[in-house]
Amino acid sequence: MNWKIIWQSLKNRDMQKRILAVLGIIVIFRILINIPVPLGSSQNLHQVLNNLFNSKNTPQLLSIFNVLSGGALANFSIMLAGLGPYINASIIMQLLTKAIPQLEALHNEGEFGQKKINQYTRILTFPLAIVQSIGSIFLISQAAQSIGGSGSLTAHASLLQWVIMVGALTGGSMLLMWLGEIVTEQGIGNGISLIITVGIVSRLPSNIYDIVNSQLGKHDRWKFFGHTWPMDTRAFLYLLGIVGGTIILTWVVVKLNEASRNLTINYAKRVQGNRTYGGVTTTLPVKLITAGVIPIIFAVAFLSVPSFVGQLLSGSHSQSLAHIGQDLVAWFQTPSATTFATEHWKAYIYPVVYFVLVFVFTFFYTSITFNSKEIAENLQKQGGFLEGVRSGKRTEVYLSKIVNRLTLFGAASLGLLALIPIIAQIFINQNIAIGGTSILILVSVALQTLRAVESRALMVTYDQYSQPDFFYDAETPLDAATGARRLKLPKFNSKKSSKS
Repeated sequence: MNWKIIWQSLKNRDMQKRILAVLGIIVIFRILINIPVPLGSSQNLHQVLNNLFNSKNTPQLLSIFNVLSGGALANFSIMLAGLGPYINASIIMQLLTKAIPQLEALHNEGEFGQKKINQYTRILTFPLAIVQSIGSIFLISQAAQSIGGSGSLTAHASLLQWVIMVGALTGGSMLLMWLGEIVTEQGIGNGISLIITVGIVSRLPSNIYDIVNSQLGKHDRWKFFGHTWPMDTRAFLYLLGIVGGTIILTWVVVKLNEASRNLTINYAKRVQGNRTYGGVTTTLPVKLITAGVIPIIFAVAFLSVPSFVGQLLSGSHSQSLAHIGQDLVAWFQTPSATTFATEHWKAYIYPVVYFVLVFVFTFFYTSITFNSKEIAENLQKQGGFLEGVRSGKRTEVYLSKIVNRLTLFGAASLGLLALIPIIAQIFINQNIAIGGTSILILVSVALQTLRAVESRALMVTYDQYSQPDFFYDAETPLDAATGARRLKLPKFNSKKSSKS
């Protein structure tokens, strides 16, 4: 990372406008998050949500979605649906592109085809936003009724109130999608990823405070260097372990996110007319975790289904159905230290299924995003071949073998990262929403944004290479392409003096 060029680019007026535009949109996003959905008494709503998200039995799905939405879920904000509908629409369009030949042909048309697919994605976002808005209201209402103990949020809502609520959430989701695309147009990072990252960062102080406050000693005091601290020795060791574990986890996530295997690609030399093409060597990087955090989001969404079905069956008049519903709610509830101590093997159902789902979805999504057959065909058309591998079918088989091996380790690592909050809260006895998933998002988006800023910085500082070198006069030509600086030598009179 060239920090000198980035620092120089901050003096450029265009760069300043782009950064200020992005910061302004982030401020607007944070303001919109604090605007609640118009539903009944605001005091009653705040009390129900406070009971729900401060409980140790808060569902893992709600905790993760609350972090990803920047606290919009806990505030019952108009941004509650967030960017979820747009992300789901993008994933669905990626799947349909591989399944429908017409969309695949449109995808291969280049920039025009990509613009059409993006337009279809925006259109698909609208109905998904409506469905997710209704589902979010039902999910929060059911969770608040079972945990908060204050009754359902929508028990006395009329049809007009439902229309207003769903309309507000749908409009907020579409507005957030538009703001994310504006940020992307500024050219200093992906807007959707940046908005999600801002939401995670905004929740860090409150989550850290909750964890620290849970470990502070209420009665005992620790005396150290003549000072009395509001904690005991055990709390200090816990906090020290949390800080050290966070640093180590961040380092591991950075390594996993940046890990890749570089495959050497050689291009055959071709002679056309008087010119020679090819004869160069490049690399094809294959990332260890190609799927990113998408498998974790898929797994959490699937894990919420049994619990939701169990809540519906619990109210059944049939005794057997009610018993099945209670078992589903108990099995697929986020386990805690008390759960592991009392329910024994039943407490391991949730984390084991969670790990298996993340593992499976990692392979599934990687197979969609990394098409070995398409890459092998493109290399063969361009006259390229992997070193030591024959082009065509053997290249496809070799790429598939490499990707599967990398994904095996990447899927296991991603599954362990997803289980870190569950493992940590067994020892801390505190609901932890920010774990390996959030750190993975923060690291990947931070690196991606820094690379985009550096690329933009190189563009805005490019004109400096055409400026006259200070060793030369303004009218003296110089080698601007190489940026070479040669010392200007003084001119000497070479005329020979003739003496007779």
